[in-house]
Amino acid sequence: MDLTNLNLNKDRSKMRRKPPVDLSTMVYGKVPPQAKELEEAVLGAIMLEKSAFDTVVEILKPECFYLEGHQRIYRSMQGLAQKSQPIDIFTVVEELKMRQELDIVGGAYYVTKLTNSVVSSANIETHSRIILQKFIQRELIRISGEIIGDAYEDSTDVFDLLDDAETKLFEITNNHLRKNFDSIDTVLVKTIQRIEDLRHKQDQITGVPSGFPSLDKITYGWQPTDLIILAARPAVGKTAFALNLARNAALDPIKPTSVAFFSLEMSSAQLVQRILSAESEILMEKIARGRLEEHEMRQLYKKGIDRLAKAPIFIDDTPALNIFELRAKCRRLKNKHNVGFIIIDYLQLMSGAGDNKNGNREQEISRISRDLKGLAKEIQVPIIALSQLSRAVESRKEGEKIPQLSDLRESGAIEQDADMVMFLYRPEYYGITANEMGESNKGETHVKIAKHRNGSLDTIKLRALLHIQKFTEYGEDDFGGIGMPSGGNWKPVQDNEGSGGGARLYIQAGSRMKDVPMDDDETPF
Repeated sequence: MDLTNLNLNKDRSKMRRKPPVDLSTMVYGKVPPQAKELEEAVLGAIMLEKSAFDTVVEILKPECFYLEGHQRIYRSMQGLAQKSQPIDIFTVVEELKMRQELDIVGGAYYVTKLTNSVVSSANIETHSRIILQKFIQRELIRISGEIIGDAYEDSTDVFDLLDDAETKLFEITNNHLRKNFDSIDTVLVKTIQRIEDLRHKQDQITGVPSGFPSLDKITYGWQPTDLIILAARPAVGKTAFALNLARNAALDPIKPTSVAFFSLEMSSAQLVQRILSAESEILMEKIARGRLEEHEMRQLYKKGIDRLAKAPIFIDDTPALNIFELRAKCRRLKNKHNVGFIIIDYLQLMSGAGDNKNGNREQEISRISRDLKGLAKEIQVPIIALSQLSRAVESRKEGEKIPQLSDLRESGAIEQDADMVMFLYRPEYYGITANEMGESNKGETHVKIAKHRNGSLDTIKLRALLHIQKFTEYGEDDFGGIGMPSGGNWKPVQDNEGSGGGARLYIQAGSRMKDVPMDDDETPF
């Protein structure tokens, strides 16, 4: 056998065998967007100019560079900066040697070569932003390819696909397009303008009204960007109170506000039944069982359905909602319906983003609370998140069961991230049926503001009419007793006939298109 010919045939076979093709570089016959020359100029300028790195680090991350070698060189520069060492040719080469990456990036010769084409770092910020633009274009191409692939999968839920797409796009904005600092003179102009506007306002409410004057006197309404925690033990009335806040904000006669209510515990139908009971003042039990007399049905339509049809309330009852899905939904509601108030029922039922496999539940809740605060700042709306209290309240002796900040369940980060923490406390919940004067305190509910970053701390009293899922100012009504049956000619708790609104009551049933068509004999509302 001719070994020479055999080796020659092997070499020819190797030449014919094509290397694997990176399909990401062949989309529409084009290579990904890149700016290699500018990457070289930026890295070279950092090694020539002492202050250049401080300019670049606010704009670029290592992954923004197209070439892997450039990413490694930039990471070595970050390592030097963290150790407060100077960044030049010699220190960068030594750092790469320590990381055993010098040969991978092209050796000391390549690092030195980067400075040859750089005259000065005068345009380094502009060059860095062009590199960032190219990176964002590459990321959009990558994400679009993943979305196209997922969209062809029949097993993919379309709403999960939408949430995933929005989350990935938001991550680009959140991670690479951060807001720069503001000079104090710019902020002063905005602040003085706001103070002047508030001085000339007749109404003292500067945020979203709660509907309870005694509470608004302390908070001046729920303020944009604030995260408010509403906490209580189970069955105290958290959901009922939150629904009252939603209804009061949406139907406020002076300043109606669109409200998004995310319920992880109850279905949208159950929530609407509660709102109908509070608005029509018909017993919740009767509405739930459908045992209504003819006059009660008329009252339900006139005082309940007709008013709620004007309420801009959006209800989402998706179970096990995670923080990324919540953010995507809130951004859509903000853009499409200008939602100005968000309520989440409740915090401990939410899940993280799936990246906490090695962490515990406390860390996950901490991440969720931080993300909720970030969401409130991002879309400029107040967010109220309901929260459970730990059993530590029950273990305390009689007379000391009023909730404290330390009772917040599963995470101390909740009280740190929140701008306001409110506790609901009902004495009768613990068997206390009379006050110090021996008078009945049935329905008495204390709203304790335990933390208020921008205001005072106080405790106000409300009256809970839980049989109709309603809260009123304490002592506002005098029926001669609490629990008067509905349907009679007694004075309504709150008459908002003709109150503002203009939108309808919208319900999103869990993002799964499970809307069931009504029969012909059913009455829509």
